[in-house]
Amino acid sequence: MKSPVSLVLLVLSSILPSLAASNGALFTPEAMLSAPRRGSALPNAEGTLALYTSNIYNFTTHKRKYSLSVMDLSNGTSWLFSNSSAVSNALWLGNGTTIMWLVSEDDGSSSFNIGDATKPGTKPIVAGSIPGAIDGVKVVELGNGNFGVAFIGTVNPDGTFYNSTAGETPLSSGRMYTRIFVRHWDTYLTPQRNSIWYTTLSSSSNGTFTLGKPVNALNGTGLESPIPPFGSTDNFDIGTAGIVFVAKDPKLNQATTTKSDVYYLPLKTFTEPAPTPQIVTTPNLEGASTSPVFSPASPAVAFIRQKGINYESDKQRLMMVPDITKGLEALEFFKSDNGLGSWDRSAGGPAFSTDGKTIFMAVEDYARVRLFSVAANPSTKDLPSQLTADGGVSDMHPLANGKVLITSSSFVDNSIFTLVDPILAAKSNATQGNTLISANLKNGATYGISRSQISEFYYQGDGDYMVQAWIIKPSFFKENTTYPLMFYVHGGPQGATEDVWSTRWNMMVWAEQGYVVVAFNPTASTGFGQALTDGVQNQWGGRPYNELVKGWDYIEKNLCYVDTDRAMALGASYGGYMMYWIQGHELGRKFKAMFAHDGSFNTLAQYASEELWFMQHDFNGTLWDNFENYERWNPAAHTKNWKTPMLIVHNELDYRLPVAEGLAAFNVLQARGIPSKFLSFPDENHWVLKPENSLVWHKTALDWLNGYVGLPAYSKPVDPIYQATLMNGPWVLSGNGTT
Repeated sequence: MKSPVSLVLLVLSSILPSLAASNGALFTPEAMLSAPRRGSALPNAEGTLALYTSNIYNFTTHKRKYSLSVMDLSNGTSWLFSNSSAVSNALWLGNGTTIMWLVSEDDGSSSFNIGDATKPGTKPIVAGSIPGAIDGVKVVELGNGNFGVAFIGTVNPDGTFYNSTAGETPLSSGRMYTRIFVRHWDTYLTPQRNSIWYTTLSSSSNGTFTLGKPVNALNGTGLESPIPPFGSTDNFDIGTAGIVFVAKDPKLNQATTTKSDVYYLPLKTFTEPAPTPQIVTTPNLEGASTSPVFSPASPAVAFIRQKGINYESDKQRLMMVPDITKGLEALEFFKSDNGLGSWDRSAGGPAFSTDGKTIFMAVEDYARVRLFSVAANPSTKDLPSQLTADGGVSDMHPLANGKVLITSSSFVDNSIFTLVDPILAAKSNATQGNTLISANLKNGATYGISRSQISEFYYQGDGDYMVQAWIIKPSFFKENTTYPLMFYVHGGPQGATEDVWSTRWNMMVWAEQGYVVVAFNPTASTGFGQALTDGVQNQWGGRPYNELVKGWDYIEKNLCYVDTDRAMALGASYGGYMMYWIQGHELGRKFKAMFAHDGSFNTLAQYASEELWFMQHDFNGTLWDNFENYERWNPAAHTKNWKTPMLIVHNELDYRLPVAEGLAAFNVLQARGIPSKFLSFPDENHWVLKPENSLVWHKTALDWLNGYVGLPAYSKPVDPIYQATLMNGPWVLSGNGTT
């Protein structure tokens, strides 16, 4: 719906500050960034208690506080176990209330501590230490008071532990490379690599514990696990039969292929020398592998794998080795003659039920991440059963009583612990069988937000299919009133705006400023079937853009409470690319202002990135063999059409899309005399993660966009931290002249 904005903006700008002050909105960027951040709930064997971590940032003290707590799962009450920032990797040991955790020492080493979860403050037993920083500790009970232990530790080229505090400073700062990667995500490669270590933890009758001598499982193999930059505990598992892990194929170019394999290390005592890794075979599949897990009831191993060798968003297929001690060939679930699979979803990381008969998965599904279950039998003809409805599952732990403890989030809450009855949930299609244990933000009530603000719609895509979009209204929404539009495009492009919490792109924060947010899931989006995801190949500025144009038309025709004369557009990564593409095309003239975060401005410069498989897949070939494809979807080719005021944020540690992309776009805007602003953080990567930086990011974006629609500036008139970021030019909040 349109309104004569030229006649009312002056009036709006004078009355909305008082309205904003009286609308009662509590959910601000400060509130979102300082909300307690809770980790996953890790239950004990009996399913009665759960460990979880938490941290909270204080913008008054400019410090973060940490805690390790224990929750009684019968009533959701908790008690503090430790508030030390040096504590990490807490987990349960066997049955009962004994736990183990790591302590990071001042000399860079890591000590293993043992204690009772019900007795905080009691002096722990120190079982031993490791001469370096480690992470991702996993244990398996071997019997007779003994445990197998596996963990992640960085190693030097000679296979020894790397300790960052013990290294000598080189006399030259030069860095030389004769193969790629040179840098990855936000880090220049060094000679050090990730590795998996294993050892034993033994208990004695007098209550003491002793850590054995650790063994570098991958020493001399040429393999690296977990796989950088994001591989973690999802890249390996430990069981009574040994260790399974994933690693990239060292014979292939690491930057142009995604191929990674599952390997098996047969171990009995976890004291023996590292055996030669045995590769798990997956006929006709040669893509990325991840999330290998042992069954707690047998030597079966489940994992997921993709088919294509250079496509990171290919369909993830559930795989299983029935008995890894007797055979290394994995069987595929839902296999079909056409190779597409009978289930049109990408499997998530699997987890076995305690009896080994069921596999649970968190799966992207229609802009949610839902829990599904399937029989642990690759030949099953039954498709997975849906066990949850809204929100996004991030972690799951099957319990001995048959239920599953899940950790999830949603648009309105950053941490929700729920007990799922898989039988009742499956029978009711997830309308029953989900029992809430604890919602960290009381499902939004802590900040006056709720699910009543959220809805969705589907509309015709750029073909014979439908695409989805979310609508998020402010908590103070009133009928017969119009609100400015926040038009959001997600990154990826293979990704989705889902019903999950985010501290980077929190839909509720934007809505509570007084916008109606419409967040689109066009072609390339995940969770709506593989065809929609695959449809973006060689279509970066094609189908997704056309569907955004159709989405705009839908808003004008159907959302009478949206004032499209006061519309903003924003997005990051591929969403940032789309802002540059929209800026050069007709849709760009619909917006009063735009905001691009770490986007791709010049597709011909994509080879300055690091993961080359990405653009070689999405642009259907290499730059030298398919130059016209890179050129076809290049926003830089349409800069003569740029007219809309624009804010650009681009960070210096972003090696996925180097900072020159944002600088080039800003230079174009400035040279053309278009109102524009540039913000960069030298210590942030593709994302803005540090709370003080994130607050500046939010203030900058909201001030810029609010000024163009008549909403009040978000920042305060006197804000020394914010205003100290200005390096050159006058202090301007918004390109409309607000200072």
